[in-house]
Amino acid sequence: MKNRNLFIIIQARMTSTRLPKKVMLPLCKKSVLEIVMDRLGKYKKNIIIATTDDNSSEAISDLCETLDIKYFKGSTNNVLERYYLSAKKYNAKDEDIIVRITSDCPLIDQSLMEKAIDMFVQGNYDYVSNRINRTIPIGLDVEVFSFAVLKESYNNANEDFEKEHVTPYIYLSNKDKYKIGSCEEQDDNSKYRLTLDENSDYKAIKEVYSKFENKIEFSYEELISMLKDNEYIYEINNHVYQKNAKD
Repeated sequence: MKNRNLFIIIQARMTSTRLPKKVMLPLCKKSVLEIVMDRLGKYKKNIIIATTDDNSSEAISDLCETLDIKYFKGSTNNVLERYYLSAKKYNAKDEDIIVRITSDCPLIDQSLMEKAIDMFVQGNYDYVSNRINRTIPIGLDVEVFSFAVLKESYNNANEDFEKEHVTPYIYLSNKDKYKIGSCEEQDDNSKYRLTLDENSDYKAIKEVYSKFENKIEFSYEELISMLKDNEYIYEINNHVYQKNAKD
């Protein structure tokens, strides 16, 4: 990563249709959004919160100011534009590395993110993700790409789904154009759902943290071991439908 800056852009909004204001729900005596940032530990200085400019996001921007976290307010529906302008505001250069994470993933894992970044850099990829051939639970998703590729996507994406979901222009519409890497684990734990879209997801995530006595720091290996020992957690929200890029 020599001479390349790292930008971790976390999209966050208050107007979720299935679970409004979910990023500010209480979790471990903080908010969900705070827990996402806490789980990224030493990378807080690299975080930009990409929120909306629709007058609903004051709680998010206030939190960022309190915690001295960089943020940007942009389009509610054109999230691709919001990502691009967020990075541009903080002077991203073509060679800089962009990591995409969503704010509804309060079990995001720092080591999995580092693994994806390492693969991206060492393999000279255009795009790396651990969600292409998924082996990790839903909710631990990481996408890595350069600012140059983000800018190209912003300048050329035409479809609504490309703009709403940020990266489909790369891995769907132009998958033969870019060098794409799939970051995978040895064991397949993709059945577990650890993202926050509905109340049952919230219940499952709170149950996970209760098993760790509401401590924030635990490893991916510890998480999977706990889930295997407590299969009832899987049953709490395994019925929830996971939207795809074209939904």
